[in-house]
This record gives sequence, C-alpha cells and structure tokens, in this order.
Amino acid sequence: MSDTAETLPSHERIVLYDGVCKLCNGWVNFLLRYDKRRTVRLAAVQTEKGKSLLKAAGMSPDEINTIVLLERGQVYLRADAIFRVMLGLPWPWRALSVLRFCPKFISDRCYNLIAQNRYRLFGRFNERQKPPADYPGRFIDR
Repeated sequence: MSDTAETLPSHERIVLYDGVCKLCNGWVNFLLRYDKRRTVRLAAVQTEKGKSLLKAAGMSPDEINTIVLLERGQVYLRADAIFRVMLGLPWPWRALSVLRFCPKFISDRCYNLIAQNRYRLFGRFNERQKPPADYPGRFIDR
C-alpha cells in the first residue's frame, strides 16, 4: 500500500467484494457477464487497493460484511449497493432495481440475513479468487 492517503474515486464506480466468498464471486461473475457497458470496476476487499478504498470510505477491512459500491465519492452498502449497480445493467436485470423502493429496513434485513450466513449457505474459498485474465481493466487490483 502506498504512503499517500487513498481518496474515494469521483470518476468511476467501483464494487468492493469479499474475494473468498463463493456467493460474492458469483455476483462478480454475473457482473462480468451482463455489465457489457463496463459501468463498474471490481476489487476484492482482500487486495491492497480494496483495503485502501475501504479505509478511505471510513470502513475497516477486517470487519466488512457487505458489498460496497463507491460511486462519485459516495459509499453505498448492502442492498442499496446492489440496486444501484442493477440500474446500470441492461434489461431485464435493470428492472430488479425497482426493489430499491422497498423500505430500507426490510431490504437491509434481508441482505444482512444472507450476508451473515453466506459462508454456511454458499461456502468459501480457502484464498481469494484471482480475477480471470480475459477481463482486462475490469479489476482494479489483481
């Protein structure tokens, strides 16, 4: 990690995800497949860049339990992050962003229930999954 303080990017959208979580890696693969316009870049929270961006967002890399979207200097967590990413995807996936109008306490409760049990329900890898080489520029930190 560099000695300079990381700042939140204002010009791009970045999804930070748990690189050992099988569900989270499934989300990343979904984005690689359907985000044809490349509206988001990706970084695992276990990478140096991922840790640096989390710290810049005021979050501890050791206690992360959510997908994080960094967009135009703003931080979006949990269901909010997913729904905002879905807005940038093509039809029919964009239609799922309508769920953002669900009351926040309900969507976050559902998200947290899955997030807290993600390893038990979906499994985990022994180490962070390396990004596929056939997606140049999509991952911030390989």
